[in-house]
Amino acid sequence: MTVKTEWVQEAWDQTKAKVKRIHHRIGDGFPHASINGEYQLEPASWWTSGFWPGLMWLVYRDTQDNELKESSESCESQLDILLTDSNKIDHDIGFMWTLTSGARYKILGAEDSKRRALLAANLLAARFNAQGNFIRAWNGEELAGWAIIDCMMNLPLLYWASSITGDPRYKHIAIKHADTVLKHFYRTDGSVAHIVVFDPDTGEKLGVKGGQGFAPESAWSRGTAWAIYGMSLSYQYTGDPKYLNAAKQTAHFFMANLPEDHVPYWDFRSSEGIPAIRDSSAGACAACGLLLLAEQVDGLEARIYRERGKQILHSLYTNYGAWDSETEEGLILHGTSHFPEKHNVNVPLIYGDYYFAEGISLLMGHQERFW
Repeated sequence: MTVKTEWVQEAWDQTKAKVKRIHHRIGDGFPHASINGEYQLEPASWWTSGFWPGLMWLVYRDTQDNELKESSESCESQLDILLTDSNKIDHDIGFMWTLTSGARYKILGAEDSKRRALLAANLLAARFNAQGNFIRAWNGEELAGWAIIDCMMNLPLLYWASSITGDPRYKHIAIKHADTVLKHFYRTDGSVAHIVVFDPDTGEKLGVKGGQGFAPESAWSRGTAWAIYGMSLSYQYTGDPKYLNAAKQTAHFFMANLPEDHVPYWDFRSSEGIPAIRDSSAGACAACGLLLLAEQVDGLEARIYRERGKQILHSLYTNYGAWDSETEEGLILHGTSHFPEKHNVNVPLIYGDYYFAEGISLLMGHQERFW
């Protein structure tokens, strides 16, 4: 039984009100980062295009606001052209269609959304490299052997496709990729690499790249969050305890390295002289993963994971929220997209907003995830 505290109800009410308010300008656009208080819109092909419709679906599920429903459906239809042009999409297919077509199918039972999501799952499965047992990340011949930790959050689309169709091949691919992550991305302390490079012809591991982290052997906090949530979801779909153990290992690393206010810095292992910039989006995603972990274990473990997830969300709400601001469209402040490239640093990010809303929705007792 979910017992809501006063701040959770207040945070959910504030989230619903702000989504409704910023919807008046954004509508069926695709926001990514808020610059100088206004969300910048990206093309439908951008990897974050699923998060705004996903956020609207979270709110619609509770409010039945028809304007949000119509805008979410319009976002989904704008993605259709990408399903016939694989050059414009990559491993982020899961992020894009799980939160659009997948969400609409779960809420409304819409058959057209089911078909879209299954087609997207086929395109994601087609990125699987059978020699290296990984789903390639980006396009381009020079990147044919690159895999990234983010893809753990795209695997649910494949697990879902197997559950819907009864065809185990999608699930087999997801499992193979998750196993490769365990073997080649995971370190003994529970931290994970962002990018691992394989020979696309032989499958041999060639090396590790820092990517959006400080260095190849550092600990990018959002990548850590992807691993917590992604491994917990793989355990949810497979029941294989190795994924649960991996999620727990990374969760312990994440929790042990949080600062006093429970919201992580962008990298847990950067060098002296590098600014201690936060990444609220990493905190929000990790909180959702911790809440799922709490459902998968018992007793003291469950209480610890749930309490830490709540602590992160409470800090995001009280210390990082922009609820009353008339000049800021983002829900939570101080997200960091790509610090090494100095790109969208210390700004609200739509995926941070989405995961914050998902976490609060879960605390409200809305237990069905879109993943």
